[in-house]
Amino acid sequence: MEFTTLDVETANTDLASICQIGVARFANGHVVDEWETLVDPQAHFDMINVSIHGIKADDVIGAPTFPELVNDLKKRFQGPAVVTHTHFDRVAMHQACSKAAHPVFDCRWLDSARVARRTWEEFAWSGYGLANVCEKIGYSFRHHNALEDAKAAGHIILAASTETGLDIEGWLRRVEQPIDPNALSSDHSVKREGCADGPLFGEFIVFTGTLSMTRQQAADLAAKVGCTVTPSVTKKTTLLCVGDQDISRLAGESKSSKHRKAESLINSGQAIRIIRETDFAEMVSILKK
Repeated sequence: MEFTTLDVETANTDLASICQIGVARFANGHVVDEWETLVDPQAHFDMINVSIHGIKADDVIGAPTFPELVNDLKKRFQGPAVVTHTHFDRVAMHQACSKAAHPVFDCRWLDSARVARRTWEEFAWSGYGLANVCEKIGYSFRHHNALEDAKAAGHIILAASTETGLDIEGWLRRVEQPIDPNALSSDHSVKREGCADGPLFGEFIVFTGTLSMTRQQAADLAAKVGCTVTPSVTKKTTLLCVGDQDISRLAGESKSSKHRKAESLINSGQAIRIIRETDFAEMVSILKK
């Protein structure tokens, strides 16, 4: 799993006043490259900001300006995703590019705070600051140093991926879904009658676990190819579609109640096929051609 992490510090309340940048590249669970530089923001230093990160106007004398760094940053941002913790650093980059009359960086951004909120229940609605999450995962770092913060964001991604089984592509999809993907799915909202002309007409499908799409979207796809969609496993069920991360990490009693009931019915002789969401999506794609 490869990705790049970024953190910046600013001289004042103007997000374009970047005075320090830290970038780290992760591969195979480790930091494989790191880079840090002071930046001359050509702006005043507010004492509140100085009290947070300790960088003063005298410290950036002779340091490069942001326009002098954009080409290097563009090279460093190549890869599957650029990770920041909250939107602050991404917006700062956008504002600094605008001030420098430079196009914004063409990369995919991933917020490690949104990742943490979807991984650990205690951070779902509050307390998902960098320091709190790193304390949870047991990672020590020097806060408010750009490189240290960038590496900390990367370790959050590694810990969350270990916890959930999701890779970078999985997280890029997952953060666009609700924190609780089942919260908006009442029983009636995931019921569908299968299209009588669909190639899978006669199949009864149930969805369980964390999917990369909403339950409603999954139900709509299944119905188009003929499946009748029901919210719970019954003696009519013929297919159980399980979110990829649940297939990869769950075992025993950690499986959902739907998953366990399906296995019980299989053991009793009912013909139920359990498939991953990835295989379901591929099946739908093939059958729709």
